[in-house]
Amino acid sequence: MNIKIDDLTRSEVIELVGEHLHSMALNSQPESNHALNLEELKQSDITFWSAWEQEELVGCGALKELSEQHVEIKSMRTSSLHLRKGVAKRLLEYLIEEAKRRGYSRISLETGPIDTFGPALKLYESFGFQHCKPFEDYTEDPNSVYMTKEL
Repeated sequence: MNIKIDDLTRSEVIELVGEHLHSMALNSQPESNHALNLEELKQSDITFWSAWEQEELVGCGALKELSEQHVEIKSMRTSSLHLRKGVAKRLLEYLIEEAKRRGYSRISLETGPIDTFGPALKLYESFGFQHCKPFEDYTEDPNSVYMTKEL
């Protein structure tokens, strides 16, 4: 798998981000949907990566800098054509290693608590993420789960 920084201009990437936004809209309450659109993902505090197998897009993920020590995982998504093939695991490994390489001491995320997010929750827990209180601008929300990991 080739994971590389992406400028969000290729049609495949735009389509995958659209798939992610559509899925989040279907599975999250509007007030609990924190998925970022293309323009938001292009902000200077966010680095976005795409993951490829040969010429086929298999997934994506981003890191958003919250402080010099703290970073948040955003827009981690596996293409629906590549579910249960280890894409999410490899992306998560990559994002954690990149956060360490950049000198962050903490990595956090927000996801949903419903059954749809069960596999993601299990993956994050298997990497040592622990449930935590809301961080940054998040607030207590029964439709959100907050997780963090010390690096």
